[in-house]
Amino acid sequence: MSEPRGTEPSEPEGTTQRLPVLDTSETGTGPDRSAPPADNGTPPLPDGEGGRERRFWSARRVPAGIVALLLLGLAGLFLYDIASVRADRPVMSWRRELARQLAERPLDDIWVLIGAGVAAALGLWLLLLAATPGLRNVLPMRRTHADVRAGLDRDAAATALRDRAMEVAGVQSVRVRVRRRRADARAVSHFRELDEVRTDLDAVLTDAVRGLGLSRPPALSVRVRRPGRKE
Repeated sequence: MSEPRGTEPSEPEGTTQRLPVLDTSETGTGPDRSAPPADNGTPPLPDGEGGRERRFWSARRVPAGIVALLLLGLAGLFLYDIASVRADRPVMSWRRELARQLAERPLDDIWVLIGAGVAAALGLWLLLLAATPGLRNVLPMRRTHADVRAGLDRDAAATALRDRAMEVAGVQSVRVRVRRRRADARAVSHFRELDEVRTDLDAVLTDAVRGLGLSRPPALSVRVRRPGRKE
């Protein structure tokens, strides 16, 4: 019995066919060719050009809200009194008494000096808040991208350093405190020589501080003692 024309004979079951291979050299998606990086318009900064970053500025919503509420209440009170006087009603007694006290009391009176001191302290506090960035708990990190700023919380930095310090042989416990310009490590060693533990701790923590990627790495201070002896 002959096979119908226009059809190829079927392959025997269990045979292997060679499939066509896609040339990856033309598509650029092969293992030797990586896809081009997405260009978002903000290339990363070269190594070593991040510079020293300034501290983050706090929004200071609480002090600003308190001052705004006080000024709003004081302005509303004076506005109500002025409107009351315009409506042919008597002036509030507190404003009449305040005007009399300011007119009669001498400048060297104790209450005048106290009031002036409180007003001056409040003004200096507001000026200090306006001139300083705040957010002391956030340490600025070294910038590696032109449009990205990062910060590291001081408690998180202390936790990372403490975890690295606990990896040193001989360290029983350690307490780390990270400040803006200094990192203090207080370790307790229950075996090994203290000088050896201190040397290893200094090397490990120095590498750990460098690995935090801070814009201004804090100076490291390491102290090691035996358990049961006060510092």
